[in-house]
Amino acid sequence: MDIETIRAFLAVADGHTVTETAERAHRTQPAVSRALSRLEREVGTPLLQRVGRGLVLTPAGHELVRHARATLEAYERGLRSVQDVTAPDGGFVPLAFLHTLGTWLVPELIRSFRAERPQVRFDLRQHGDAGLVDDLLTGVVDLAITGDRPQLAPLESRRLFLEPLRLVVPPDHRLAGRRTARLGDVADEQFIVLKPGFSLRAVTEELCGQVGYSPRIGFEGEEVETLRGLVSAGLGVALLPEPRGGAAPLAPSLRVTDVRASREIGLAWVKDRQLPPASAHFRDHALRTSRKIHVTDA
Repeated sequence: MDIETIRAFLAVADGHTVTETAERAHRTQPAVSRALSRLEREVGTPLLQRVGRGLVLTPAGHELVRHARATLEAYERGLRSVQDVTAPDGGFVPLAFLHTLGTWLVPELIRSFRAERPQVRFDLRQHGDAGLVDDLLTGVVDLAITGDRPQLAPLESRRLFLEPLRLVVPPDHRLAGRRTARLGDVADEQFIVLKPGFSLRAVTEELCGQVGYSPRIGFEGEEVETLRGLVSAGLGVALLPEPRGGAAPLAPSLRVTDVRASREIGLAWVKDRQLPPASAHFRDHALRTSRKIHVTDA
């Protein structure tokens, strides 16, 4: 079993045809088919079965996929470690983060890090919290900046800071002219929230629960700025972080006074997986730099 055969097997397992897999690997379709057949002979049982015009995994194939992914991830981490050793000022950092942090926190962390290590490259991925955890566990990224600290045994995390949340209301709302408001003031109103799986959704429900009610959900989305636009259009209220990067707010943002409205921004990684040097250096830099971040009302 060689690495290219493992790559081909995983590509087919992920739904690509043999022809597509061959094109992506710059190989011929018969060569990929022969490699997959050799893999099945080596394992001693069929791994793929034809259904219609495509191939799907057999039960044995499903069992092998997990181990094949781990093998490929370990090999790729090994390659990166060798590259880091042979080019100690370079390296590669695969990093995932929440969408809202891509306008200010992530650029600042990378800018200050590359001032010291300009040869380091980054692979950046944006997700909701569930996607961040998946990327960590599957080895797609080494580090993830999350909206909370995931409570999973394989993961280790540290708090970076607390980010305040504001009650965002439509421009013509009865509270729009105020600078502060109680979360209890909007108990009967429609909330615009992120979909389940995003930490901001859970934080919103928890904070509303602290003042005695469950938010009445009107709209669900996947982007904070989309939610802000829906609020601006008069479709409800929301608990959101303040806009960053100098953007003019679309809707009034009020400081919440009857509950501590904030969310924890954390950095997470897989506990028992040794980080390549570049990623380890960036983790230390992020933890060190976060102590200097000034976030008001947190």
